[in-house]
Amino acid sequence: MPARDDLSSNPPAPSQHSEPQPSLEELLDTRHDPAYGEAVQVARLVQRVTAANASPFTFAGTGTYIVGGRRVAVIDPGPDDAGHTEALLRALEGRTVTHICITHTHSDHSPASRALAEATGAPVLGFGPHPAADAGRDSARGSAVQEEPGDWDFAPDGVLGHGDVVAGDGWTLECLHTPGHISNHLCFALPEERALFTGDHVMGWSSTIIPPPDGNLGDYLRSLELLVARGDRDGVYWPTHGPAITAPNRYARALLAHRHRRTDQILACLRDGPSTIPAMVARMYTTTPEVLHPAAALSVLAHLIHLAEEGKVTRDPTADMRAATYALA
Repeated sequence: MPARDDLSSNPPAPSQHSEPQPSLEELLDTRHDPAYGEAVQVARLVQRVTAANASPFTFAGTGTYIVGGRRVAVIDPGPDDAGHTEALLRALEGRTVTHICITHTHSDHSPASRALAEATGAPVLGFGPHPAADAGRDSARGSAVQEEPGDWDFAPDGVLGHGDVVAGDGWTLECLHTPGHISNHLCFALPEERALFTGDHVMGWSSTIIPPPDGNLGDYLRSLELLVARGDRDGVYWPTHGPAITAPNRYARALLAHRHRRTDQILACLRDGPSTIPAMVARMYTTTPEVLHPAAALSVLAHLIHLAEEGKVTRDPTADMRAATYALA
């Protein structure tokens, strides 16, 4: 599940181009009006069926992708919603589903995999179960609470890791492990279309929430750098929410720069004296709708955790991380 706004304490990778790089705000695209429940051909090998679960966090809804011709893969079947599953099965009539691939285990992405697998007999593939179910995973991060609904029952039939390949009939999905938004996040490259399915790792309408404990900013930055390093191998990004990103490498660089600016804003807040997360959100997110301030608070928390790990900020270790007062180290 997405949301808005984050940052980075590491500088973005240097541009390979001499011209100034546009800001993230200049590249965001909120012009997306999907045909809910219909299979829309978005590329020669790709169709998208969008769920009617629009919200401030899912934008226009979850986009489920069908890859291939007669024998296909389905990427992110979507939420546990009978109407969306029925629309997806209509789009799949006369075709064989050979693989069901999951970018990550948030409740708007993976729950429908169970109904789809039962209807088609296809195996469900993903990085693994919902990570917060692993006892003690967040022990180093204090009492931060999982805020995004997880698919706690997700149990893949097969596990995918970085570099694995799902081979189909005339198509290939190459797996990239891209933790950050959540530790089990995968992107899938489709070299036949020079396309990358980015899940919630990169979205065209907004930056991505990094919700502790599952979300980790350091991981997210490294995952963005992985995409930047792919250069022109990807001609388009297909996120699970929102429109295609048609200048993908430039966009990934803008995301890195955006994170860096957010880091600078947090450090500027703390140079004025100790501060709390609510106070920093109020100062930094003046143009963000209030309904998204809880998501912004999670992003600020993720940055503060990252800055603390780098030894740049401190807090009272006995205080709840979200209610604590932070200061420069």
